[in-house]
Parts: sequence; C-alpha cells; structure tokens
Amino acid sequence: MAKKTIKILGAGPAGLTAAIVLQKAGYQSQVHEKNGEVGRVFYGDLQGLENWSEERDVLDEFQALGLAINFDCTPFSALTVLNGEREWAFTSVRPGFYLIRRGAMPGSLDQGLKEQALAAGADILFNQPLSPPEADIIATGPLVRHRFAIDKGLVFKTSLPDAAYGLVNDRAACKGYAYLLFAKGYGCLCTVLFDNFSEVNRSLAETERIFRKFVDFDMEEPKTVGGLGGFLLDPVFEKEKQLLVGEAAGLQDMLWGFGIRSAVTSGALAAQSIITGKSYPLSARRLFLGKQKAGFVNRYLWETFGRNNYSHIMDRIDRCGDHGKFFHDFYNLNLLHHLAYPFAFHSLKKRYNLVAGDVR
Repeated sequence: MAKKTIKILGAGPAGLTAAIVLQKAGYQSQVHEKNGEVGRVFYGDLQGLENWSEERDVLDEFQALGLAINFDCTPFSALTVLNGEREWAFTSVRPGFYLIRRGAMPGSLDQGLKEQALAAGADILFNQPLSPPEADIIATGPLVRHRFAIDKGLVFKTSLPDAAYGLVNDRAACKGYAYLLFAKGYGCLCTVLFDNFSEVNRSLAETERIFRKFVDFDMEEPKTVGGLGGFLLDPVFEKEKQLLVGEAAGLQDMLWGFGIRSAVTSGALAAQSIITGKSYPLSARRLFLGKQKAGFVNRYLWETFGRNNYSHIMDRIDRCGDHGKFFHDFYNLNLLHHLAYPFAFHSLKKRYNLVAGDVR
C-alpha cells in the first residue's frame, strides 16, 4: 500500500528538514512555498548557528538527523563584545557558533537544504501556497502577533579577515544587542531591538558609529536586511491535525534569538513522529519546553541586571573562565531559572503579550 504524501507548508529550514527526513524514510513529501524561491525573506544575512546549548556539536547533530553540511559554515571560537566604553574577549574550546548565510544565493543554508530535499526526491512547489488545514506540517516562520524582537542591518563585501564582534548598548540596540561579523570576504552589521522598535533606523546608525570607533572596516555594495522573531512561552506543537514546527510553533531563543537549531530539530522530530507513530507534541514538549522557559527567564535577567550598558553581566561572564560552559548552563533550565520564573513572568507578561498556557 502506497504511503500518504505528506504536505508541508513552508520551505524554511524546519520545513525542508522535515521533507529530507521523510524522503529518506520512504515517504513522499510535498513542500508548498508561497515565494518563488527559498530564503526570499533574506538577502545574504549572516546568522549564528549556536553551538553551546547542547553537549553535542550542532553539525554532528545535523548529520545524525540525516543532513549534509553542504552550505557555507564558518566556525568561530572567539567573540569580542563592546559596550561603547569597554570590551571583553570571550573564547571557547570548541566553536561557540558557526556563521551561515541565509537567502537564495549559492552556499546559503536555505539553498543547501533545498538541494538536499530535491536530491532525496521531495517535490517543492514554489508560488503555490497551501491553506493550513490542508497541510500535515506547518513551517511558516515567525509569529507576527507574538513578535518579541526585530533586527535591521546591512550586508556587504569587505576585505577584512574573519572576525566576530558584539555590541551591548541600549542606544544602539534597546534591551538587545548588535553585531558586526566578517566571514570569507562578506560582512554583516545589524542591530537587534527588544523594545522601542520605532527607533530601529536611529539604532542602526548608532550601531555603525560605535563599531567604527573600535573596528576599521570597509563596506562595499551594502544591502539592507531585516527580520523579526516570534516566541510563545508555551509553544503550540499541534493544531487540529497539523504539526507545527520552528517559529510557527513559537520556538525561539528569547534571550538573543538563536532559533535555527531548534527549527531544524523540530522539523526532524515532526517527520520522525509521522514515520514512527510517536506523539510529536509529547516529544517536542519534552525536548524544548525547558529551554523555552530558560530563555524567558534569561531575558528577564538580561533586562533586570543590564545597567551600565550590561557591564555587570559581561564582567560576570568574563570571570567564569570557561565561557562555553557558562552559556551551556545558562541555556538549560536550572535552579536559578525555577526560582526567578515567577518574577520574570510578572515583569514581562504585559510587554511581550504573554499569558499562562498561551495558545493561538
């Protein structure tokens, strides 16, 4: 008896990963994408693929899911953080993160996953949206109603060697951070705001001004990029009969917005649930809820103790010695998170439009 064709709504990392996993298990997947190509909401943005939240290296994790690393992926074990007055140098024994490109161009994560899905036999139907009730897996990206952060920046060509800089300064990135990244002759300057979204243009100008005080960099052929992040404290993994993955489910890192790893993992988990018959919502809640809660409390701690342009927090991280271990511990639910959670919920619920057991 022929297996049912699995319909996936959205050709982002979560949706394409689900398609790849399904195809390799003998299922036929059909990916519906409203745009004419993958990665159309990006224009070559450099993004971080975090490598601290799990013991296993994220690239090893992807390969264990059946994915090939056929996209540009630059490892970084060092990050310089500025606040406009001081600077800190953070390092890790293994890569702390990998820089990847997003968009429709060759070498991007989006193109790499598309190539793998097509090679596995998946059907990708561009310019052919699908109504959510018709889909088996929904992978449509950020929830605009649950937006908690926005970013805006520039991507450009540069002659500088690979390097990564962060900036924590509320004039440059209100309650968030900014970054300046260089990888393989390509640069990205961005501000990420968690409040005062209307100030994003002024914030980007201030970000560039501060970075140029500390870093001498050239910028050729700049192009504007931007996006948003959506978050649910209690993610929705199933709605009626549809499985929701990635940011469509509300999965995101509320501290700094590193959501690619959870998007890919959730897409694979949804596919595996179809293959094995195991409950996807149960498996997803077990895997992700602790990190969602930890990220929410981390956001509260970041905003509460971020005085003096976050110098207190940066000094605390700097003193810990093993920076990679510090981030790993802070991204996984611990006693501090449990104790601080009631205060975090009371403090942030109104601004981030959260309610207990929030569902759409």
